[in-house]
Formats: sequence, structure tokens, C-alpha cells
Amino acid sequence: MSCLALLIGLSAVAASLVGLLPGDGASRTVTSIRGEGVTLHGRGLYRYDTVFIAEGSRGTDAVTVVLGVPLLVVATLLAYRRGSRRAGLLLAGALTYFLYVYASRALSNAYNPLFLLYIVVFSASLFGVLLVVIALNRAGLDEGLAGRAPHRGLVWFLTACGLLTAIVWLAPLIDALVTGSPPQLLDTYTTSVTDVLDLGLIVPTLFVAAALVRRRAVLGYVLAATLIVLLVLIAATIVEGTVLQLSARMSFTPEQVVGPIAGFLVLAVIGLVLLVRLLRAVEPDASGV
Repeated sequence: MSCLALLIGLSAVAASLVGLLPGDGASRTVTSIRGEGVTLHGRGLYRYDTVFIAEGSRGTDAVTVVLGVPLLVVATLLAYRRGSRRAGLLLAGALTYFLYVYASRALSNAYNPLFLLYIVVFSASLFGVLLVVIALNRAGLDEGLAGRAPHRGLVWFLTACGLLTAIVWLAPLIDALVTGSPPQLLDTYTTSVTDVLDLGLIVPTLFVAAALVRRRAVLGYVLAATLIVLLVLIAATIVEGTVLQLSARMSFTPEQVVGPIAGFLVLAVIGLVLLVRLLRAVEPDASGV
């Protein structure tokens, strides 16, 4: 697992630093396959992405370098050198973040020279998550956990996150079906991978985690910690991405800026409180994760 974490960390840092480079060129307008005029970023690694996606991706790159990789490194060292179960839960969350981000890079961003590197990080993160979750189930995590963990709060929080995420992503898709038009900001892309990941994976996992926590199953607490870490890091990418999009002079209404940022920050704060309580309920040491 340490080798996988090293591979993921080094690859993600390299990809993120390249993504953050300004690059040469300028934005330009092209016609999408639907006959719409769309502005491409026109420079750097994300030159063939729209300004919205390119600046959002650069925001994610910044969060990956500043928060994602350090969390991955620290959690790996504590989990595998000191046998910390708590660090194991954080490691599962960090790996899920890289899985989510690089699934988006490989499947959603316009093709660029780092495509193969995206596949490497995506694949390594997928198998890393599986290995850590299996190891946590074998590490005696259930010793007293069900009696000390924030049981009811986690159930309500996970359920609320699942419902809110479903509503937020379903609304524009239903509107597009009703009006017969493509979803907003689809632009040059043929489909919305974010909708697939969030509605097809994240939302069901939130509901499954809530159901398992309700039964006081260990896997439910593992999924809860993993999803909360993902939520906190994604909230940071939303904030940083929005800042970069605004600096690129994208036009948003106040509601489009304040709504997502405020919503994600509120959920992130509540999630952090529950995560701290959950980690405190876990025995700090084990023979290995």
C-alpha cells in the first residue's frame, strides 16, 4: 500500500503542477457540436477545455497539492508505520478523493498529454481504496466503536447529503429533458461525467452508508469517514475553483457564487465535527491497517 500511495502522490503532484502552469496562448471561441459558441481556455494544459472547466480543474490542482497529497502522505505513514486505525480512515478518504478527481480527469477533461498519468492515478487509487477498506475491516475497528460513535448524527448527515446532492444534480438534468435543450455548461462536451459520478456512485454510497451506520455496522462507519473526507476536500476545490473562475472574468449571478460555496462550507463544517467525534470513538492503535 505504501508503494501505491507513493505512486499516487508523486503522480498527482506532477500532474497538478503542470496543470497550474499558466502556459502560452489565449482563449478562443469555437462552435460546439450543437451549434453553440463556446469559449475555450486556450492555454496551458487545459487549453482545449472550456474556461469554466479549465479554471475549476486548476482550482482542484491547487487543493490537491496543498491538502490532498499532504493528507495522503501523513495518513499513510501513521496507518502503516504506527498501525493507527484513525489514520486508516483518513487514508481511505484521501484515496477516495484521488479516485474521484482522476476519474473526472480521465473521463471528463478534454484529452491532453497527461491522459495516461490520469489513468495511472485513477487505477492506483481504486485499488488503494479497496485494500485499505479490507484492511480496516480486519483491524478490529469494531471494538467498542458502535457504542461511542456519533450514531444518530451520522445517519441524519449522510441521508441529508445524499438527498441534497441528488436534488442539486437532478434539477438541471430534469430541466434539460423538459425543455429539450442540453444541460447548462455542457458546452463542447458530449456528456456530464460529474453527474454520472455523483448520481451513480456518491449518492447511492451515502444512502448505503447511512443504512449501515443505522445498523451500527463497521463498514458504515468506514464509508462515513471516507465520504466526509471527500466532502471536505471537494468543498475546498469548489471554493478555489470559483475564485479562479471569477478571476478569469466568468459571469455568475450572486446566487450562483454564494449558494454552492455556502452550502458546501456548511456541510463541510458539520461533517468535520462528526468526523472528529467518529475518530475519537476509534481505538487509536492497532497492529497494522
